[in-house]
Amino acid sequence: MDSFLDHAWMTPDHRAHADAVRRFLAEEYQPNRARWTEAGVVDRAFWRKAGEQGILGASIPEDHGGLGLPRTFDLVTFLEQGRIGDSGWGISVHNIVLHYVASIATPDQQARWLPRLVSGEWIGAIAMTEPGTGSDLQAVRTTALKNGNEYVLSGSKTFITNGQNADFILVVAKTDPAAGGRGISLIALETDGAEGFRRGRKLDKMGMRRQDTSELFFDDVRVPRSNLVGDAEGRGFAQLMTQLPWERLILAYLALGASRCALRHTLAHVRQRKAFGQRLMDMQNTRFKLAEVATEIEVLAAFADKLTAEFQAGTLTPERAAMAKMWSTEMQGRTVDTCLQLHGGYGYMNEYPIAELYADARVQRIYGGANEIMREIVARSLDRD
Repeated sequence: MDSFLDHAWMTPDHRAHADAVRRFLAEEYQPNRARWTEAGVVDRAFWRKAGEQGILGASIPEDHGGLGLPRTFDLVTFLEQGRIGDSGWGISVHNIVLHYVASIATPDQQARWLPRLVSGEWIGAIAMTEPGTGSDLQAVRTTALKNGNEYVLSGSKTFITNGQNADFILVVAKTDPAAGGRGISLIALETDGAEGFRRGRKLDKMGMRRQDTSELFFDDVRVPRSNLVGDAEGRGFAQLMTQLPWERLILAYLALGASRCALRHTLAHVRQRKAFGQRLMDMQNTRFKLAEVATEIEVLAAFADKLTAEFQAGTLTPERAAMAKMWSTEMQGRTVDTCLQLHGGYGYMNEYPIAELYADARVQRIYGGANEIMREIVARSLDRD
């Protein structure tokens, strides 16, 4: 069976969805890939087409424009994205935004926001990281202070995926700067006509070159009080924690898909490339290295399936999700490094897919919570009765 579709939780419906996503990416993404790499951003029209195909809102309820399917259908999409070795389309962040809204927003907010996000009319982003704060969300300095029926949003963010294109941004801000983590709230910014909101430069990254990653600035931006996500201030930190297991499970599947893609391209290369009168595949070092890579990929797939079952049962803990994020992304780094080495000098050429896979993999150990933070989360869980 196709390894991308060989998961215990997959049904015939999941595989049919995979086929549809695969066709869509082949027809609409791949022909534009080089152009979007050069531009550093994926066209908005592509997002709308993805929305029309039901790809953006597969797991969002039908009454808000989605397909009403289990979240595992989103994992299928991320695996298909991995099949083509892509991490430049910021659908994973858009998906996370969708599920924040679907899980913690009020019914009125869901009715206002979800249909536009599901259709691709709006592109979503979440603004957490600030210059100098990194993974320490409690240290954010962006504020959202009440002024009549509005909040006045002031501060800046950096490394924001979909930042250049985003129409809807969940901003992590302090509504009570004196309360530490208990003063954090999520404020939804609808960017159209938002006076005082500025997009900074599109950041020049080592990898993920089709993904528009940006600085954002909020210069006394006035936002309606009704855009406080949820029904009370000060719940932002807890709200963020509720979605972290899902976010980190996504990262594990992205690592799995990219690792499988790297192995596939490397096998094709070593089977046809010759050195010293024989195929690279016939050399013991090559065979042993690829045996290790293939085994680690199978181990990750089994672990990811187990955690998916826990997620479906509502028992996936932050500690287990941290294990998944940490181990999968470390394994991805080892995999792409080994595979690039087996390409020799060709692996360093951008015309070969392994070069992009290598460059894109490095940030996986940083975003979504740096792996040092993941280790601390896991270690703390080991020190409890």
